[in-house]
Amino acid sequence: MGRKKKTLHDYAAEFSELAVKRHLLERGAAGEAAVVETLYCTSCQLPMRVRRDRILEHLSSGRHYRNRRLLRQHGLRAPLLLSAGPDVGTGLPLQLDAPSLLSQPSFILAASAGTSASYGMVPTPPSYHKPLVPHHPIAASSPASAATPREDPTPSTSASRPSALAAFHMRIAPAPSKQPGQSGAAPEASDGLAPAGQHGSGVGLALFGIGLVNKALFQSLMEENGCCLLYVVEDQLEEVERAFGAEFLAGTRVLRQQDANVALSDQRVSGAIICSPPEEASEMVIDALRAGKGVFCERLPSFDRQTAEACFDEADRCGRPLVCGFYKRFDPALQFLYKKVRDSQALGRIHRISTISSTYPAASLSFLKTSGGIFYNAAVHDIDIISLLLGESAPDTIFSLGHAFCADMAYLKDADTVAVSMKFPSGAIVTLDISQHCTKSCDQRLEVHGSQGTLRVDNQNPLGITEHGTSVSIYSQTQADRYRDAHRELFRHFLRTLKGKESPVITKEQFLWTIQVAAAAEQSWRNGSAVDLRNEAIDSSVIKTEIM
Repeated sequence: MGRKKKTLHDYAAEFSELAVKRHLLERGAAGEAAVVETLYCTSCQLPMRVRRDRILEHLSSGRHYRNRRLLRQHGLRAPLLLSAGPDVGTGLPLQLDAPSLLSQPSFILAASAGTSASYGMVPTPPSYHKPLVPHHPIAASSPASAATPREDPTPSTSASRPSALAAFHMRIAPAPSKQPGQSGAAPEASDGLAPAGQHGSGVGLALFGIGLVNKALFQSLMEENGCCLLYVVEDQLEEVERAFGAEFLAGTRVLRQQDANVALSDQRVSGAIICSPPEEASEMVIDALRAGKGVFCERLPSFDRQTAEACFDEADRCGRPLVCGFYKRFDPALQFLYKKVRDSQALGRIHRISTISSTYPAASLSFLKTSGGIFYNAAVHDIDIISLLLGESAPDTIFSLGHAFCADMAYLKDADTVAVSMKFPSGAIVTLDISQHCTKSCDQRLEVHGSQGTLRVDNQNPLGITEHGTSVSIYSQTQADRYRDAHRELFRHFLRTLKGKESPVITKEQFLWTIQVAAAAEQSWRNGSAVDLRNEAIDSSVIKTEIM
């Protein structure tokens, strides 16, 4: 049996912002009457094409979003759509974006000549609205009504100019170009404010969460030409405005978390960038993967080992890439070092590796509360690099010392300065010196000592000047500045995975081992004793100690 064809009322029941409108037409000299039903958007006062893809395209368009916001800003509900003359529009307290009507199929219902000459909109549940304008009946004998019902051709100008923040909230990415055969109809968001070349083409992206996004990733999003940011999903709208310039977001729609499905259901979106705290990220990662989107998790998918593993397994099942934000392995200097150490064997057998990682400026307290603390926010990236250079997943033994010099960190029961020592199966000894108290500039150094020499990655200073003991920093470099190239290359790697050109270089096994080593380092610090990963089992279900 064939599937039942959906009626206009079915679509109106499915989409709360649509309703069915009836028109009475008088055709021919005999005055034969017919009733025409059309599907209308109640916010925009526009007829809709009776196709699901066109409905979804309109509901996600800039015009619809602006009209809905205007109605809400003025404390109004959507006007009742009436088949009336041009004078109807003058009674509206504000004017909406209402372009010329789109050509669309109509449904003709047979009616007797004695049918009432006045028809309003017949609302379909749950879209019941009270009229904002008086009902002007259409005379059945009117010559104008003998052809087609008249609509209000009011130009799309706002009666009152919204505030800058409100205007920022109303912007949306342009809709796709019109389909073949759509003559005479302009694209829904053709009047979008997107700057040239900013959102015109490329891989469509949706950004989930703002609070934990690295500034270098923001810059990559704004500078990369091969992508367009269609959605930002964030409840704190002020955070969005501070993070991005209004000009960049002219073609981006901002949604609250409860409306995240709008972004995930948009077929223009190929990838989702998850920047939420790890405790919340896993659900978003899985939802995005199941919606057919590739995922870039800027932080950790989860502190929970089983949940993180489930995210990677879901990516395999869905056939979509899951890229994790271990950005240091994409740093050009560290990549060059890797090639020398692993590919060329320039240093022979590795004896020792030492790293210094002091971040600047210090992270905010709210950031540290949600990012997992020093072991999961900072140490995890150095652990990933060490495992990559040695070609070994985890050490045999790990021991950590740490202290909270900052009273706020002590309140969080976390450290702001730690030293981690590890011994790997190959015999290599590794020390990690990590601090969040770098007061002048970030300090990022790494030394590899082997049987045939030493290689060192020093602080990158564009001035080429090394300072010792000066009271004023010659060149202040932030963490985002130091690793800007690394974040850019990681982001480009994600775009290439979306296009099918590359597979994610960070595998499930590498990620799980890295967070397990970070968990062992934190466990050693809290217990004050070494952890032997060969003999002691770390809790495999929850590997992150809860911050109270």
